[in-house]
Amino acid sequence: MGHSAAGQCIIRFLNGCEMVTSLIRKTVGLEKFPNFWPLFWTQFFGALNDNFLKQALIIMVTYQSIKVWGMSGQTLNAFGAGIFILPFFLFSGLAGQITDRFDKSKVIVATKILEIVLMVMAAVGFYYHLFEFLFVVLFFMAVHSTFFGPAKYSIIPEIVSEAKLTGANAYVEMGTFVAILLGNLWGGYAITRGGGAEKLVGLSLIVIAIIGYLTSRHQKPVAPTNPELKIDINPIPSTVATIKLAYKDAALFNSILGISWFWFLGAAILTILPTYCRDLMRGDATVVNLFLATFTIGIAVGSLLAEKLSFDRVEIGLVPIGAMGLTVTLFMLYWLRPEWVVSSDSSHYITWTQFLALASGRKIFASLFLLAVFAGLYTVPLYTLVQSRSDKKMRSQIVASNNIINAFFMVVSSLFLMALDQAQVSSYYTFLIYGIMNLAVSAYIYLLVPDFALRFITWGIVNIMYRLKVTGEENIPRTGAVILASNHVSFVDGLIIAGAVKRPVRFVMDYLFMTLPFMGWFFRHAKIIPIAPTKDSAVMLGNAFDNISQVIAKGDVLGIFPEGKISRDGNLSRFRRGIERAIRRNPTVVVPVAIVGLWGSFFSFKDGPAMKKRPRRFWSRVELRIGKPIPASEVTAALVESRVRELLG
Repeated sequence: MGHSAAGQCIIRFLNGCEMVTSLIRKTVGLEKFPNFWPLFWTQFFGALNDNFLKQALIIMVTYQSIKVWGMSGQTLNAFGAGIFILPFFLFSGLAGQITDRFDKSKVIVATKILEIVLMVMAAVGFYYHLFEFLFVVLFFMAVHSTFFGPAKYSIIPEIVSEAKLTGANAYVEMGTFVAILLGNLWGGYAITRGGGAEKLVGLSLIVIAIIGYLTSRHQKPVAPTNPELKIDINPIPSTVATIKLAYKDAALFNSILGISWFWFLGAAILTILPTYCRDLMRGDATVVNLFLATFTIGIAVGSLLAEKLSFDRVEIGLVPIGAMGLTVTLFMLYWLRPEWVVSSDSSHYITWTQFLALASGRKIFASLFLLAVFAGLYTVPLYTLVQSRSDKKMRSQIVASNNIINAFFMVVSSLFLMALDQAQVSSYYTFLIYGIMNLAVSAYIYLLVPDFALRFITWGIVNIMYRLKVTGEENIPRTGAVILASNHVSFVDGLIIAGAVKRPVRFVMDYLFMTLPFMGWFFRHAKIIPIAPTKDSAVMLGNAFDNISQVIAKGDVLGIFPEGKISRDGNLSRFRRGIERAIRRNPTVVVPVAIVGLWGSFFSFKDGPAMKKRPRRFWSRVELRIGKPIPASEVTAALVESRVRELLG
């Protein structure tokens, strides 16, 4: 009878999981990724188990005053954090090589089988209070995560289209942080619930591992990307070789450094939140849980927002905006102080409801939430860039190098926090110090990609001012060099094109644009290529065509306005032959583009000088019509002009 009841419970549980899975897939939009959901749930339950195990172990040794190998309290907690990070240094290189050589779906299934074995061992350790044994299990669980990470991130580009890559990463980030939160909350509750706690913890670990294994079995096989790769089982040479692979590509390595910087900040914030709540906010454990939940949900929201704002492309412009948002919110957490008077009784703490009932409490809550949202905006494009830019044959090794450098930054952050603690620096000033450091990083990121940041900002401005409709976007090749040739009716034509086209565009514009107040600064930071007639500056003209050749040779997108000037009457002028000169030097396809609806706007010359008359139109309809590509062998100024006229109608 007991076995029958247990069987019925398991059946009900699995049916419930299926219902919840279906509901969440529809709610968060996973139905857009039909081959992705097994990976999503596999990584979700893996992160859940990781954090459940860590939290249950930490709470148990902390509140039961347990000593392990002569260590206790904070020392033992720090030791636990250290042994969880150590495998990332030792085995990430090997993990990347194995994942590149074999079918990634099989690597994932293998890690889930290992997880079940480890969770059975952990259940035994909890039941019999084998604390030293549990720390050994924790180490091997970290080894499991070290091998799962490269497989998880490197398989994404192989199971979703390039257009959905940012969205898939957004869901992975969201799922990971939600799982971290749930694992910490459930682990803390399960181990402290009284009688039978150890049984509940052990059973939970095993059940979660089994569910993760079952979801991993639904992952479709993928062909090995580098089956001839020679695996070096020596951890040190493989680790060094893995990092060197990432270092060869400057943009790739900078992205990894950017992700690692986030973990430098994130590790510090999550570490100081409990002390910040207890000592400065005078909040009880419910306030700590509120802050952890806020941080986690904020990152999930920011990740999904990054997916919505990327519009099926790798939107690097979000990175400097996210970085600056992190800086501002860190400064806010330094500046905002509680309005309540702390009781002289050190045991008096406020609850989360009392905290949110106070005005400054709500401001602090909002600041922490926004900080997490900006963190999501910051990280998702970087993870996507690492996947999209890395060579398919070594993508897992690149992800592994990212894990190694992430772990190093987290260790450095922990050591830095320890130094601040020894110097008795309060959490307020810790936020300020990290905010100042992040300000420097934000400035550096902006200097690396000012054109990407400005492109995203202009997209936002354009979509606030106009109702933009784009047709024919599929006519722009997704890779390789291409020239976009457009009519020119206003000062914001380039902004319209840059905001609508999914690939970054370098524009060629009249040098006089650089002399305009503010707009000149904007165009310089957007990396506009200035051009001048021979009579004005033959040198500038020659330099412009040299820059054009470089853009095309790199396989990038070039935007030009062959009329050579902004229309004064709204009609299309004759196209100049500079486009033919550019094609002769670097043969490439030309895509005709027509902008419709900007004549008569504040930025056009209709009814007087541009930008000197009162705006009379707001959120009017603007169209960007993109025509079929013209092969390089057929390109003439007259032909491109006629194609643009056809698009204008």
